[in-house]
Amino acid sequence: MRILLVEDDVILGEAVRDHVTLQSHAVDWMTNITDAHAALDTTSYGMILLDLRLPDGRGIDLLRTYRNEGGTTPVIILTAHDQISDRIEGLNFGADDYLVKPFNLDELSARMQAVARRTNGRATANVRVGQLDINAADRFVTLDGAPLTLSGREWAVLDMLLARPGAVVSKSQIEEALYAFGSEIESNTVEVYVSRLRKKLGKENIVTVRGVGYRLGRD
Repeated sequence: MRILLVEDDVILGEAVRDHVTLQSHAVDWMTNITDAHAALDTTSYGMILLDLRLPDGRGIDLLRTYRNEGGTTPVIILTAHDQISDRIEGLNFGADDYLVKPFNLDELSARMQAVARRTNGRATANVRVGQLDINAADRFVTLDGAPLTLSGREWAVLDMLLARPGAVVSKSQIEEALYAFGSEIESNTVEVYVSRLRKKLGKENIVTVRGVGYRLGRD
């Protein structure tokens, strides 16, 4: 999943970026509202982590504008404001969750997973496809009971497929998730990582819908 982090505190921003990246997510980190607006205008994100107090304005105003323009990406507010009124304002303007600084990074990961599950209509972090069991929260996969090891980019592709189990995910959507890792994407990059996943997860568990994309599930 590609994440937009909007946070002007360098120490906290680095900590959140590094932690979320270790969870196999891609992170674009902006330190002000102007850059965050530009990122949202040009890029599709799976989640937004938003500070409320930024050098060029209030994060709550960015959230309100984004929701008024039809933006539906889930938003978790990260802020030092611990007043109930601030929390209510954030939730009323469309935030999906709220964390008060300082917070535990593992709790942030758990809340991100919970928000992602709710947004995508999944009540649990566990997904089963045939003999394949996937625990997205713990980054743990087994096939016929045997644990599998996936690379960060393989998880990035799998996360896209898990976001809408059974639905088709386009090649461009998968490319978007991979681009955020900062590497040049060659024309066959998606096919390479889908092929690697099939070798590990079972080729029948990732279906190609010709001319459209891929989906997790069996024919």
